[in-house]
Amino acid sequence: MSGVASQSRHIGVHVDQSPERVYEYAADPANLPEWAPGLCDAVEREGDRWFADSGMGRIELTFAPANPFGVLDHDVRLPSGEVFHNPVRVVPHDNGSEIVFTLRRQDGMSDADFDRDTAAVRADLEALKRIVESPSGH
Repeated sequence: MSGVASQSRHIGVHVDQSPERVYEYAADPANLPEWAPGLCDAVEREGDRWFADSGMGRIELTFAPANPFGVLDHDVRLPSGEVFHNPVRVVPHDNGSEIVFTLRRQDGMSDADFDRDTAAVRADLEALKRIVESPSGH
């Protein structure tokens, strides 16, 4: 780092379901292609590791262990070996919950690219909201 703190955006979406319900669905990597198509369109488990096909190529996904605190942090390892840590939380909010994704601006990223990434994350969280709130409840 050049001594300048990186910029973060906390993108939150309210979900009319309990934090436990949101966490249960979102914590299952097999569900990622349904609600996070911006990240991947297919996932597969190989032993205790998860891999996904994405617009960036084949990526490896490492998830926080199951926990009662709503922590859904995950690391994305690109084919280049570069790793991005993504903090995600499901927290109680009113009669439902809020899912919050912390997006970090990467070095050299333009305002337009940061805004584009923000919109993509928000779209993924809105898809998660629609799925978990749907009558079928997945």
